Amino acid sequence: MKYRVRLDLSFDNQRDAQALLDYARAQSGKATSINEGQDNEEISFCEYELCGHDEGLPCTSLEKLEVRKLSSG
Repeated sequence: MKYRVRLDLSFDNQRDAQALLDYARAQSGKATSINEGQDNEEISFCEYELCGHDEGLPCTSLEKLEVRKLSSG
C-alpha cells in the first residue's frame, strides 16, 4: 500500500510556483514509483509548466522531475 498525493495548482506568482517545486524536489528522495521497470509501472513525477490556457495558448513544460530508483543501463 502506498500513500499518494496528487496536485495540480496554478499560481499567479512565479515565486510561489517555484517554492512548491523546490519543496517537491526536496521531498522526492523519499518518494517511490510503483512497479518501476515493469509493463504496469507508475512513475512518480512533478511537472512545472507555463500554462497559457487563460490566454488561449497551450502549456509549455519547463521542467519534469521523475522518481526512478532503477538505473537505466
